[in-house]
Amino acid sequence: MGSSGGGERTGEPGGGGGGPSSTSPGGSEPPQPPEPNKPSRPNKPSRPAEPSPPGSPGPSTPPPPAAPASLTLGAPQRAAAGKRWCEQVTVEFRNTGGSPARSGTATFATHIIGALGVDWATIRTSQPLPAPIAAGSTRSETYTVCLESWRVPLGMRVETRDVSAVWE
Repeated sequence: MGSSGGGERTGEPGGGGGGPSSTSPGGSEPPQPPEPNKPSRPNKPSRPAEPSPPGSPGPSTPPPPAAPASLTLGAPQRAAAGKRWCEQVTVEFRNTGGSPARSGTATFATHIIGALGVDWATIRTSQPLPAPIAAGSTRSETYTVCLESWRVPLGMRVETRDVSAVWE
């Protein structure tokens, strides 16, 4: 029992008849050809692509340039040495940069102190850094800091109060 209808299907509600279209005044529009079959997909809201997790292949971007080395120095820890014109100085070097400190110099400001506590002079001496100091690491080094014996007469002593550094 088939149906034999003479009307065309127009896709409009209640349509199916061959009457004039109500969309254009005074005439009828020709019927549109049916669209080719498309695979149906469920309607999902589109989301932006999520970045790929670390370690998985993804778009290759060059790594950011490594930050240069940046050393911070701890306060000098002093200890007596066997001679009045020398002392043991321990310094902590912390590299907070992104590259290792490959070489450099530590400079010590050593004060000559008299018997009554008068600061008579400050002498600067230099020694090499304990290089290399890796990025993000801390390294301690104990230096023997000595002045010439004639600069520190009997009754006087030395105190290394300040340490600075330059590095590459």
